[in-house]
Amino acid sequence: MASRDPNRPNILFILSDDQGPWALNCAGTTELQTPNLDRLATTGIRFENFFCTSPVCSPARASILTGQLPSQHGVQDFLRAGNSNHTANLEALDDTKINTTKKDELTGLDGKSIEFLQGRQTYTNVLTENGYDCALSGKWHIGASAIPQAGFQYWNVHAGGAGNYYDAYMFTDGDLYKSKGYFSDVITDNAISYLDSNRQSSTPFSLNVHFTAPHAPWGREQHPAEYYQDYFTNCAFDTVRWDPLHPDQLYKQGSSGTVPTTESARREILSGYFAAITAMDANIGRLLDWLEANDLRDNTLIIFTSDNGMSMGHHGIWGKGNGTYPANMFETAVKVPTIISRPGHVPANSIEHQLLSHYDFFPTILDYTNVCGNSDSSLPGHSFSDLLQGNQLSHEFPVVVFEEYGPTRMIRTKSMKYIRRHSADPNELYDLLEDPLEVVNEIDNPKYADQLLQMETQLQNWFDSYVEPEHDGSKQPVKGRGQIGQIGVDREAFAQDVTFLRDVK
Repeated sequence: MASRDPNRPNILFILSDDQGPWALNCAGTTELQTPNLDRLATTGIRFENFFCTSPVCSPARASILTGQLPSQHGVQDFLRAGNSNHTANLEALDDTKINTTKKDELTGLDGKSIEFLQGRQTYTNVLTENGYDCALSGKWHIGASAIPQAGFQYWNVHAGGAGNYYDAYMFTDGDLYKSKGYFSDVITDNAISYLDSNRQSSTPFSLNVHFTAPHAPWGREQHPAEYYQDYFTNCAFDTVRWDPLHPDQLYKQGSSGTVPTTESARREILSGYFAAITAMDANIGRLLDWLEANDLRDNTLIIFTSDNGMSMGHHGIWGKGNGTYPANMFETAVKVPTIISRPGHVPANSIEHQLLSHYDFFPTILDYTNVCGNSDSSLPGHSFSDLLQGNQLSHEFPVVVFEEYGPTRMIRTKSMKYIRRHSADPNELYDLLEDPLEVVNEIDNPKYADQLLQMETQLQNWFDSYVEPEHDGSKQPVKGRGQIGQIGVDREAFAQDVTFLRDVK
């Protein structure tokens, strides 16, 4: 049986994709059906102020694993290339021909294979070296998808990063195959199969289940009919903010979703987004049920979070940080829903307001599992393991969080947010106590001059302490259109094809 040693608990790390901090029933979006995430929250801590390190998937995922900033590990935009150059005959895997011009969108086989985290320490590496069995089922999207990496001994992953929900292409230990069924169901089936195969082992496991939900596409044909139709027919979506279109909204097409301009179009998109979350939630319930049936629930630390936030009409934006150019750092993009649970150990039915970040996971997980390996002063994060044990954090714990997306950087205190752009684009300052919806940019208000200077200095000093100069995002031409190579290796590392929705006729 998997570990029952309370000092070496199992870990189940569940990661969603593009889920806004508002997109939980227990977070106030009461029209959204998330009974199992609500169930998780009643047996653990729900974090109100948890932030990603970058409001887009690949950099955020790399930071969760490494504990490093994008300006350290070098993944600074979603990976538009580098996922796989696999040359398998795809027609042999399918009874229909694949349009080769759409090959990368449908399969993730984009013609390159780059191990972006090669040589980087991950918390899963450290766990593996200290006797844990580490497994990954679902989305990887940090390069070279065919190759098991980061200390994972079980590897069954999406070939790219997103795409059709049904019959997705996947890799297991280097072999490409076409899965059968709805992706959230498939990766949960695979995760449970892994758990079943390790049922008799006394080795603690660290299982990562990474969903593509609720990332686009959101069409009716992409999600289980019962969920989509229920929302489409019965949901008013009154709990989802919908502001006038943001002037810097980027044009979206294909798997990136669309931008609705009518109530009916909005209903269609939100029905798909909600359906993806509810279908994922049902599969999270299956994982919880397995742990309970096998008497492992109280010795498994369950972490649920999303790679980044998402605006679905909030601020007039449809997308995450790269829904606009320049990248936006609104709360809906930079905050992530986060719940941590372990009955009998982690405080139950609790809400935590401390400012925390994805870069804190690396030291926290190693601290909580009593594994050494966090003596690296180059890591920006701090352990919040005390919170998981019902204790207060030390007074020295940071009272700010930081974020970056290429040349856009953010410092966030409990009451203020300053967004600094190392480009020709304007900076922003928000008083979150007076203006929690971030409507009024106070950057030129003399009332805040002293605070602005202090935050500017603190922001610069903090990044100077951790940035690897060769990967300094403030000096990179990141436009939010995808990373297509390695910084310092490829002549062009970032795509530049920015198209504003306002310019599309």
